[in-house]
Amino acid sequence: MAVSLAPSTTNLSAMRWRSTASFLGEDQYMTPVPLSVSVRHRSTALPRLKIRMGNVNEGKGIFAPAVVFVRNIIGRKRFNQLRGKAIAVHSQVITEFCKTIGADSKQRQGLIRLAKKNGEKLGFLA
Repeated sequence: MAVSLAPSTTNLSAMRWRSTASFLGEDQYMTPVPLSVSVRHRSTALPRLKIRMGNVNEGKGIFAPAVVFVRNIIGRKRFNQLRGKAIAVHSQVITEFCKTIGADSKQRQGLIRLAKKNGEKLGFLA
């Protein structure tokens, strides 16, 4: 939570407004902070939360345990490189298939998105 001086004890012209962190699940509102206080070096700093982007099905799916096992063995960096190459090859296969059957780019894009969704559900993106 943000700590600020009461307006009665501080000149309001020497204040700037700072938004509170809404990622803590609170409503966002503005709090006055004295200009002389450095927000980066204040002693009552908010705890830093590590925010990870992930999908809803992360860790779920029939292949998720195998994916996590392989990632732990070969390392996250190498694993992500290999997974990126596999995704690229799969996209190329879908593109060649669409060329063969004469599908337009919208249908190709839809098939690639469907493959991504299916990979998430099966646990390949865990």
